[in-house]
Amino acid sequence: MLPENDLKIITEEMGREPNLVEQGCFLNLWSEHCSYRSSAPLLKTFTTVGDRVIIGPGDDAAIIRFGEGWVLAIGMESHNHPSYVDPYNGSATGVGGIVRDIISMGARPIALMDPLYFGPLNTPKNLYLFEHIIEGIAGYGNCIGVPVVRGETYFDESYSGNPLVNVVCVGLAREENIVTACAQKAGNKLVLIGSTTGRDGLGGASFASRDLSEEAEAEDRPSIQIGDPFTEKLAIEATLEAIGAGYVLSCRDLGAAGLAGASSEMASKGKLGMRLEADKVILREDGMTPYEIMIAESQERILMEVEPENVDAVLAIGKKYDLHASMIGELTERLYYTVEFEGEMVADIPVMLLTEGAPTFERPSTAPPEREIGEKPDLPADMKKVVLDILSSHNIASKEWIYRQYDHEVQVRTVEKPGSDAAVLRIGDGKGLAMSCGCNPRHTLLDPYEGGKGTLIENSMNLAVKGAEGIALVDCLNFGNPERPDIYWQFKQAILGLGDAARSLSIPVVGGNVSLYNESGEYGTAIAPTPSIGLIGITGELETVPQSHFAGEGNTIILVGNTLDEMGGSEYYNMVGLRLNGNVPKVTDESVKVVETLINVVRDGNVVAAHDVSAGGLAVALSEMCDSIGAEIDLTSVGDNLRADDVLFSESHARAILVTSSPEKVKEMLADVPHTVIGTVGGNNLSIKGNGFDLSLSLEEISDARASLTKMMME
Repeated sequence: MLPENDLKIITEEMGREPNLVEQGCFLNLWSEHCSYRSSAPLLKTFTTVGDRVIIGPGDDAAIIRFGEGWVLAIGMESHNHPSYVDPYNGSATGVGGIVRDIISMGARPIALMDPLYFGPLNTPKNLYLFEHIIEGIAGYGNCIGVPVVRGETYFDESYSGNPLVNVVCVGLAREENIVTACAQKAGNKLVLIGSTTGRDGLGGASFASRDLSEEAEAEDRPSIQIGDPFTEKLAIEATLEAIGAGYVLSCRDLGAAGLAGASSEMASKGKLGMRLEADKVILREDGMTPYEIMIAESQERILMEVEPENVDAVLAIGKKYDLHASMIGELTERLYYTVEFEGEMVADIPVMLLTEGAPTFERPSTAPPEREIGEKPDLPADMKKVVLDILSSHNIASKEWIYRQYDHEVQVRTVEKPGSDAAVLRIGDGKGLAMSCGCNPRHTLLDPYEGGKGTLIENSMNLAVKGAEGIALVDCLNFGNPERPDIYWQFKQAILGLGDAARSLSIPVVGGNVSLYNESGEYGTAIAPTPSIGLIGITGELETVPQSHFAGEGNTIILVGNTLDEMGGSEYYNMVGLRLNGNVPKVTDESVKVVETLINVVRDGNVVAAHDVSAGGLAVALSEMCDSIGAEIDLTSVGDNLRADDVLFSESHARAILVTSSPEKVKEMLADVPHTVIGTVGGNNLSIKGNGFDLSLSLEEISDARASLTKMMME
């Protein structure tokens, strides 16, 4: 049912009360998920333009200029609520939906990333969700031949009742082949191509704008779409062929709000109306009503604007790929969204009212009382044991069990594979595309503004250690109920922080998604604020991209950046039961300078290995660099008057470990940013000493600790 105030506004604007079909259209298109009612004023604070931005927010995907006539399409979406109710199909269709956003722009999807957030794996329910969400992503992505090249998997109690499934997709196209969702001309026809339309996914957009409860698993299962990756693969090829032939003038994926959403938005973007014949839609179930036809979110469907003389050619392409295709309507000069069914008019809505009429507003926000920093823990008696415990925690442990289920090498572009700081793909000759994703929700929980800034700095560091400069980002802003002033304050502050960091690095925010109401009655809590992002960048020459592991006996190891007493939100503090204690890492002007300097240093070609320092701190980053060879590390000069645990486990931003055989050259290039020589590569152990500690880890001990998640899942 429409909220009372919405019904009043619509009735006044239309001069009558909307009928059932019209109410279904408004219910979905005016939902938080589609209309960004609580978030639109805040999202306007982002800088969305830049030298490389061809198409920014508002279309199915953004288009970014890469070079030499190539463009990148990038989009990011969430499928959080569906993945709780039906983890396999929820996550699978999350992949399918974002891939169609890319192909509807005329780009071939070339890579996926999947930032995922779960409750701890110590309950059967969380373990079930974890296994089946991964299975759904792998099953869909592998079948359609799009590699999953990067991801994040984060565990926190707040996600127990509401896991998050965020997906980023990047596509590649020639600039001249790009199409948009902006309808072009009255009289042109609408062709729906792909799968049939069924009752799966009914009301998905409105469902995504509610919080979850235990009962949701049964009563909301009709809101979950069922994916067919084999049909998706055919839809990819058919769509790109039709666009390549010049038949498609505008195009839209059928995602949230189904046919009602895609078609009305296409018309309104072109300042046109539309007349649809709902009975021309090819159905998979008998007896579907016009209400169901219009708002069903059945997967693998694309809507195309086609000139009348090219309709038969597009229908023939559909037949060639064994897809269902039919002409279902036309664009009109009359600015109304009209739906007919079996000769009767079942909807007649002012199109701009439907797509742009939902009231948007800033909700009340209230900052919490100032947080107590709290006491520090007692220094551990056995520091080596603490390092191994952190390495084996599920947030830090290797995610190999996950990414081994994904085909990350299909399309043979992948240069840097999963497990590295950033994925790197070969695009044309010479330079590469670098990709990173995710955030640190605990940092954002303790300080939403600094957490928002840190999200971009850490992803930028992931690119910088590959010599890549960030050129565009998309976001997936996952938060609890915005009607709660404390949650809306978190939401607002995180957006402001992310936006400020983006401006400081000159990286435009070109698209994304907002996912609110992420909380459940079952657990009675909102998720930790999770401003997850996808960041893309351009490397220097590919031969200068360093590896992530120690290499070269006797090579010099340099730590870049300052290590401070910034333990708030750290994995170490969480492990010792101080989740809400400590100073949150802050982003400074120096952080931005470190990012920019690192890019130049790596591109110069004298760095053989590089690794960002982030979750878990220095002890973790050094351990992760141990593969076939160890290192001798001296941290005596790192940090001013810091305790041993601060030095080893602080998560201060903008730090990296560089390995070089030309230390003087690298140090010269690092002259304007903090840096310290901390050791040399060599041996079969990682030996770390500092003020008050001296420990040694064998390569086998490190490997065993990091394999904890894989070992648990294989048992």
